[in-house]
Amino acid sequence: MAYEFIKVDRAGPVTTITLNRPEVMNAMHSPAHFEMDDALNAFAADPEQWVGIVTGAGDRAFSAGNDLKYQAGGGQMKSPPSGFAGITARFDLTKPLIAAVNGVAMGGGFEIALACDIIVASEAAVFSLPEPRVGLAALAGGLHRLPRAIGTKRAMGMILTARRVSAAEGKDLGFVHEVTAPQDLLRRAGEIAAGICELGPMSIRASKQAVLAGLDEPSLEAALRGQNKYPAVAALYASEDFKEGPLAFAQKRAPNWKGR
Repeated sequence: MAYEFIKVDRAGPVTTITLNRPEVMNAMHSPAHFEMDDALNAFAADPEQWVGIVTGAGDRAFSAGNDLKYQAGGGQMKSPPSGFAGITARFDLTKPLIAAVNGVAMGGGFEIALACDIIVASEAAVFSLPEPRVGLAALAGGLHRLPRAIGTKRAMGMILTARRVSAAEGKDLGFVHEVTAPQDLLRRAGEIAAGICELGPMSIRASKQAVLAGLDEPSLEAALRGQNKYPAVAALYASEDFKEGPLAFAQKRAPNWKGR
């Protein structure tokens, strides 16, 4: 499918999706939401694609969030069932996603990054949930993901003041994994993706699902008892890779992962 508002590039088992509306700081409107949904559906369904990277076009913004001018002009603000940018309510994706945040990540832009598993940020990145400044609220996951990522009190300090946070402070708070020079951002995100691809893809998917689903269990005991029922964990046990990993170790060679 040809896209107008995003770009999709594939290099080996890594898919890079670029929010491509730099003239409006990669703000999201309804057509962009549905394009992202389609691209992420294709990524999820493709057995040859193991890791995704989400970034923004240009050097100013990852995404400024909701396109308020488009909304104010009467543009339809529909979004797919998978949520803002096709990602914030996508709870069944077990493949890992890396957010390569190249600039401003405001409101929904921050929520897109928080919906990814790892955030790598340029030194130029700025994060905020400023919705209350325009009479809105970060209801695309930011109000729930940020407290889970950094704790309730720290999150409240950001949410209730709508203040801006630098990449360095984001790392100190705990929601940013790594900070890079702007020119190194995509290279570093690619290196992290490549490192993940060296690992068993079925193991990575099982690990991601076990972590996220386990957080919703009422106790640690319940998480431990229930984890074997998670689909990605069951798929790991039934996979060729579950046999290949120990065999490669015994034969002192690199494993030949199949992702199945």
